[in-house]
Amino acid sequence: MRIIFMGTPQFAVASLDALITAGCDIVAVVTAPDKPAGRGQKVNESAVKQYAVANGLKVLQPEKLKNEEFLADLKALKADLQVVVAFRMLPEVVWNMPAKGTINLHASLLPQYRGAAPINWALINGEKESGVTTFFLKHDIDTGNILFTEKITLTGSEDAGELHDRLMNKGAGILVKTVKAIESGRYNEHPQAALTEGAELKHAPKIFKEDCLIDWTQSAISIYNKIRGLSPVPTAYTELNEKVLKVYASEFQIAEPGVQPGAVLTDNKTYLKFAAKDGFVSLTDVQLEGKKRMGIEDFLRGVRL
Repeated sequence: MRIIFMGTPQFAVASLDALITAGCDIVAVVTAPDKPAGRGQKVNESAVKQYAVANGLKVLQPEKLKNEEFLADLKALKADLQVVVAFRMLPEVVWNMPAKGTINLHASLLPQYRGAAPINWALINGEKESGVTTFFLKHDIDTGNILFTEKITLTGSEDAGELHDRLMNKGAGILVKTVKAIESGRYNEHPQAALTEGAELKHAPKIFKEDCLIDWTQSAISIYNKIRGLSPVPTAYTELNEKVLKVYASEFQIAEPGVQPGAVLTDNKTYLKFAAKDGFVSLTDVQLEGKKRMGIEDFLRGVRL
């Protein structure tokens, strides 16, 4: 099969590499346009582009997916299948182009956690399991017929970065399995509608800065889950000494606080903890505005509370 791969971040690189290693014919890669970044406005290429160029693959970087020149280029490639991993929403004129359709790899157990940030929200909500799903694209986002699903058990302590890497590798494997099944014609499609009946669906919308602010009136475990669900990016934060304090890791303790939620307790040497509704959350890995990220003992050596 002639395959066009669409993706942008590091998460997608593992899948692209796995397809190439498995001998799949990747005729082109579609990724985000280069963008200037940082103080020097140096041109930043996506992780997928860097991999594609290093491996001699044709690269397309459309600003707009309905651009006539881009659509003509896609059509000329005569792809049998398009594969999407961590890309943007496709218009129907794009996903409906190949004879065998367009498949997507999603980092959740669909139909749960449809949306842009499934890894983060699964941890924020304290889920006990997660996984990856491959499915055919259709009109509504993340709603197409499911092809394959693989589950993983969560430890309750991993952060979003760690879960990202686990699902990245798990997803690469299931994607190769999916492509081979489509190539052989031996696969079944499972409509998501059958899985949504009577189920309480949880969603994974894009996360904004205001979503990252810690609410100390919540339970200690909810705050703990929020911190790990947003670590290392976009990162939960609170305010300390009238400055933004990013929190990368924490521990929690269920106890009668005896003080108002948000109250700060510290010995100025080994611990810094905030009162929650039903206990305390001890910060263990932080970054104060204008400073480097550091462990709590190093942090306390350099700040007066």
